[in-house]
Amino acid sequence: MGIAEIVGVVLFVVVVALAYFAWRRLRLLRAGGVHVALRLRQGESGRGWHLGVGRYQGDEFVWFRVLSLGSGPDQIITREGLEIDDRREPAAAEAYAMPAGSTVLRCRSTSGGEVEIAMGPDALTGFLSWLESAPPGRSIPWAS
Repeated sequence: MGIAEIVGVVLFVVVVALAYFAWRRLRLLRAGGVHVALRLRQGESGRGWHLGVGRYQGDEFVWFRVLSLGSGPDQIITREGLEIDDRREPAAAEAYAMPAGSTVLRCRSTSGGEVEIAMGPDALTGFLSWLESAPPGRSIPWAS
């Protein structure tokens, strides 16, 4: 096998992978998803953000990483016990990895774990509405 054939095979694999990522993203968005960036480890460096698509499934907000070969969600956030600790504008070092006009929410779950979610204004309105629309008898998920 010559060098030209090896380069051709590598280019073909790259094109197929890019086509798969584009198809997956479009499929998730058409199924009711929104653009969301997510970070599990907080830090001052602005690193650790991953672009993805979030979708509501009942009492769960499921998040799919854009550049993932897996078919299932990469993160599942349940509405029960979820509290918003902080709401802020993205730092300059973070803005590159987020949807345009994003707001960053730092959330904490009573089951453990913190997560930061960055989303644009329309997605933020939907997320806050989803959080507040918990069934009767639950408290509003805002930190005191």
